[in-house]
Amino acid sequence: MDVVGGKWKALILWALAERLHRFGELRRTLPGVSEKVLAQQLRELEADGIVRRTVFEEKPPRVEYALTDEGVALYTALGALGEWGVRRMRTLGVVPTHGKDQAGA
Repeated sequence: MDVVGGKWKALILWALAERLHRFGELRRTLPGVSEKVLAQQLRELEADGIVRRTVFEEKPPRVEYALTDEGVALYTALGALGEWGVRRMRTLGVVPTHGKDQAGA
């Protein structure tokens, strides 16, 4: 679970599952993450084969991040785990206290 351990890796995974992102876009998608931490987390995900980093030889340089096939497989597995967790909480009569439910929307 080290691959997705920490506060930001799962959120990065979810963002990249929607579409590829440039670094700045990804940072704006994840309010509260520092540039240093995001760069570190992306390097670790890349080293683990979860994220692909593509550098384009342009002026100014453009870098895009996307999920690899392994990243897509991990995203799918985590999605199934999340669905199981929601079903389990409902079975136990627990109300989720995160996301939209917490905002009272």
